Amino acid sequence: MLQLEALISQAQAEVSRQMQVCNACRYCETFCAVFPAMTRRLEFDAADTHYLANLCHNCGACLHACQYAPPHEFAINVPRAMAQVRQETYIEYAWPRPLGELYRRNGVALALATVAGLALFLVMLLSMKGSLIHQPLSGNFYAIFPHNMLVFMFGLAFGWAVLALGIGAANFWRGQSPGPVGRDAATEAARHALTLTYLDGGHGDGCNEESDRFTLVRRRFHHLTFYGFMLCFASTCVASVYHYVLGLKAPFAITSLPVVLGTLGGIGLLVGPGGLLWLNLRRDPSHGDPKQRPMDRAFIVLLFATSLTGLALLAWRDTGFMGLLLAIHLATVMALFLTLPYGKFAHAVYRCSALLKWAVEKRQPSRLQLGAD
Repeated sequence: MLQLEALISQAQAEVSRQMQVCNACRYCETFCAVFPAMTRRLEFDAADTHYLANLCHNCGACLHACQYAPPHEFAINVPRAMAQVRQETYIEYAWPRPLGELYRRNGVALALATVAGLALFLVMLLSMKGSLIHQPLSGNFYAIFPHNMLVFMFGLAFGWAVLALGIGAANFWRGQSPGPVGRDAATEAARHALTLTYLDGGHGDGCNEESDRFTLVRRRFHHLTFYGFMLCFASTCVASVYHYVLGLKAPFAITSLPVVLGTLGGIGLLVGPGGLLWLNLRRDPSHGDPKQRPMDRAFIVLLFATSLTGLALLAWRDTGFMGLLLAIHLATVMALFLTLPYGKFAHAVYRCSALLKWAVEKRQPSRLQLGAD
């Protein structure tokens, strides 16, 4: 614990140092929300560094614009300093707190090991039932795993993810104390979150990836990933309405709304994470914290695998391999849910909270009141 606290303090101190320099320069003031939020402060305590770190979208624009970036002796690298504090906030606010250490270990190997372990369990279960390779069942998943069993399993996993992320976000928000949230502030924060405003580099040209060349490709891959995820979630919700309200039972036709939504979402979750992984492998290591790449890639790989196995299951659901494909897909989805609160997905939760605080704070009088008697 002492080692963790020391590391957090060191990362926060570095952000505070760099913000002091940036506050004197202010060349990047129009780049994103971080810099105008910075100008409302003269000192930066732990809550301030947590807030600014999660407000940062790691676009990289300020690094290439900075006259004090390495090799200058000031060594200003805001994207890296913010990324290091961001990870520490994930650990700080994780619930339960001891599981916060998973943020350090949540790499591709751990993610794939989780999938493999769950898949092995489900495959063994199917083997015991004699359902691993079977006669075609016309896509009837519930002939393999009963509906109530699936609802119970994934209800627990999804509920755990929502609970853990919700408590973490509440802890983060409680430490910020931004004041009352008005409708205008909430609307503005939602707009910035849904459109990824601050991935435009501050001037609309986009982020820096492998060089100082600007591109909007990361913003677009993020959109495909997020909206693909939401379409898959909508597919599940619509299927639940079909089942519980309309009395329509799966399997649904290829042209039905749940299948169409799931297919479109699955395509988004193939292209988006695939593109993000490609960018992550090529990105200049100075654009962020290279030590966090295993965590970043684990989440991307899990999203990609969830979509790939889901689309494969849809394509071959009328064959005798449906049971095997179903076991692999369910294991992948379960692993995604179980690791969701302790992986890169947390950045979306804390970033939305930081965007909301900025929308509230900018509507308040400055605390500095420079020039006042």
